Amino acid sequence: MSAARPPAGAHRGAPRDGYRMTSMISTDAAWRQLHDAATAPYRKAGKFTYEFARGKLGRDPVFRGLIERGLLGAGRGRVLDIGCGQGLFASLLSSMAAMQAKGAWPSAWAATPARADYTGIELMPRDVARAESSIGQLQPTPRFVCGDMCTAPFPASDLVVILDVLHYVDLDAQEGVLRRVSEALPANGGRLLLRVGDAASRRGFAISQWVDRTVTRIRGHKVSPTWGRTLQEWIALLQRLGFRVQSIPMSEGTPFANVLLVADRNEA
Repeated sequence: MSAARPPAGAHRGAPRDGYRMTSMISTDAAWRQLHDAATAPYRKAGKFTYEFARGKLGRDPVFRGLIERGLLGAGRGRVLDIGCGQGLFASLLSSMAAMQAKGAWPSAWAATPARADYTGIELMPRDVARAESSIGQLQPTPRFVCGDMCTAPFPASDLVVILDVLHYVDLDAQEGVLRRVSEALPANGGRLLLRVGDAASRRGFAISQWVDRTVTRIRGHKVSPTWGRTLQEWIALLQRLGFRVQSIPMSEGTPFANVLLVADRNEA
């Protein structure tokens, strides 16, 4: 007797990277589920923390952009999040892994890490406290370090994420952070996801800096001076440090001049 023919399109849901079959769920529906799941733990930390998480994940295009462009990679399990705030990216990683384990992952999306060994570094003690009280019980347990990115040790990592924080330190310190990131990543497969403002776009850059300072005040933190670079200057710096760089506009739906730099370590 011949084997039964698999349902049409079944090949699209073949197991990937240890996960069950992927789902025919739409990407919009999947994103809504992710948004709810990743922000739900913040309820226990109070209304402000919860609403901030909801707004940040819902309105900032970078998080969904990382998923839809397949930039995380299923094999990049050691994750370092510099300037992690209240740990929203850690919660998102955990929620993505849970959805994939259940087979509820859109076939259009690439797999993300099934288990993330996550370290977040954050300067502001209030944000670290919010992170630990909200998602400190996730499994595997995320590690949060309250410290300065310029001096805090960087663990060996497969993926480093720096979103909108490098401009808080001067140009020499920026290079120092990126040099240590390069040293923390493996030469084969290590990736940095760096979002920066393009100082060459004066209006968008000025708006983003104003909004950034306003949000910093609302979160109860002191506003620091900022240092910017043009997109070409950022790319040249990363190339000098041994990265191959791809730039992706990351301001969709906003008036900002943000760019995501996907920087992969060159082989040694």
